[in-house]
Amino acid sequence: MLKTVDETLNYIHSYFWKGSIPGLSRTNELLERMGNPHKKLKFVHIAGTNGKGSTASMLASVLTAAGYCTGLYTSPYINCFNERMQVSGRMIEDELLIDIVNFVKPHAEAMTDHPTEFELVTAIGMEYFARKNCDIVVLEVGMGGELDSTNVIDTPEAAVIVNIGLDHTDVLGNTLEEIASAKAGIIKGGDAVLYRCSPSVEAVFEEKCAATGTRLHKADFDSIRLVERSLEGQTFCCGGLENLEIRLLGEHQLRNAAVVLKTLEVLQAKGWNITEEQLRKGLKDTAWPGRFEVLRKEPLFIIDGGHNPQCMAALAENMAGFLPDRPITALTGVMADKDFSDMYRLVAPYITRYVTVTPGNPRAMAAEKLAEVLSVFGKPVTPCATVAEGVKTAIAQTEANGAVLAFGSLYMLGDIRTAVEELN
Repeated sequence: MLKTVDETLNYIHSYFWKGSIPGLSRTNELLERMGNPHKKLKFVHIAGTNGKGSTASMLASVLTAAGYCTGLYTSPYINCFNERMQVSGRMIEDELLIDIVNFVKPHAEAMTDHPTEFELVTAIGMEYFARKNCDIVVLEVGMGGELDSTNVIDTPEAAVIVNIGLDHTDVLGNTLEEIASAKAGIIKGGDAVLYRCSPSVEAVFEEKCAATGTRLHKADFDSIRLVERSLEGQTFCCGGLENLEIRLLGEHQLRNAAVVLKTLEVLQAKGWNITEEQLRKGLKDTAWPGRFEVLRKEPLFIIDGGHNPQCMAALAENMAGFLPDRPITALTGVMADKDFSDMYRLVAPYITRYVTVTPGNPRAMAAEKLAEVLSVFGKPVTPCATVAEGVKTAIAQTEANGAVLAFGSLYMLGDIRTAVEELN
C-alpha cells in the first residue's frame, strides 16, 4: 500500500513500467480490469507535433469558463507530475493521486504483459476524470495517434489535429505525410478539426475523414488579424470575433487559437452551451507554462519549451518580433537524440552568447558536448555543471538591456523556474 506522494511517484516512474511499446492492447486490458472508467466520459482528442498543450489548455479554459466540469490531460509536466491531469484548472490532489494509484496497482501488476509508464498514467487519468464526474475531457495524445494509449477512447466529440512537423521520426516516419498518417489514427467518425498545413499533408487527413465518414473542419487562418502585441499578451481578430485577448505569445499561438475557435464551433453545434462572453474569458484566462513565458523582468528572462526544428522556427519568429535589438543570452540544453543541428541553426542569427546545461533526463546531451557543437556559430559558449549555475551565469553575462532566453528541452524548464524563483 502506497502511503506518500513520493512513494506513489516513485512507483509510477519505476523500472517496472519502462519502455515505449506502441499498441492499445495493454491499455484496453488495464482499463477493462478497472471497470472501463473512460466509457463514462466524453472527450476532445488532440494530436499533432507542436501546439497540442497550448491548444488543449485554451480549450479547457473556455469549457471551464462555460461552467462545465472539464478534465485536462497533458504531458510532459514542467514543475510537478500533478500538472498532467487537471479538472477545471486544478491539478489532481496528492491524496487522490495516492488513492487512485493504489486502486490501479493490483490490476496493472496482475497483467502478464505489463503496461508502460505512459499507459499506466493514462489509466490513472481516466479513473481520476471519472471519479470527478467530468462533463468533458480535453485529452492530449502522448506520441503519434493511432497507437497511442489515449486512443482507446470511442469517437470523441471532436478529434483535433494541430501543427504537423518532423519529430519522433524513428517511430512515426521520415516524412510529414507519414507522420500525419500516424496522427490521423485518432479520426474515427464524428467531427475532426484541422490546423492548416501543406496540401499533401491535408490530403492525408481528408482521405482519413472520407474513409471513416468524419466531417472535416479546417481552421480559419485567413481571417486572423493581429491588433496589438507585447510581452503581456496579444489582441487579435478571427472568424468574425473582434479584439480577442490571449496571454500566450507568438503568431503560432494565434493559429492555435483559430483551431480552438473552430473546435468550439463544432461543440456548439453539438449542443455544448458556450457563450461569446465565456469564450473570451476562457481565452484571456489561459496560462500555459513554458511557452515563451516571462519569468523575470530585470534582466528579462524568458523560458520556452521549444525542442524541435519547427518549434525553433516559431521561437526565431518570436525573438525577431518581441526582442528586437536586444542582446540575447541563450541558456540551453538538449536531448542527444534530437535534430539539434537544425534547431540551433534557425535561432543562431539572433543569439549573442550561449550558456549550456545538461537537462535532467537520461537522454540528455552533456553541457560540455553541446558547447562544442555550438562553438561552430562563432559566439562565446559557457558550459555549466548544473542548471542553477547556468541560470546564475546567464543572468550575470546579460546586459541590462538584454534578455536571457532558455530553450531546448521541456525537461529542464522546471529546474530553471526553481532557480530563477530562488534568485528573485
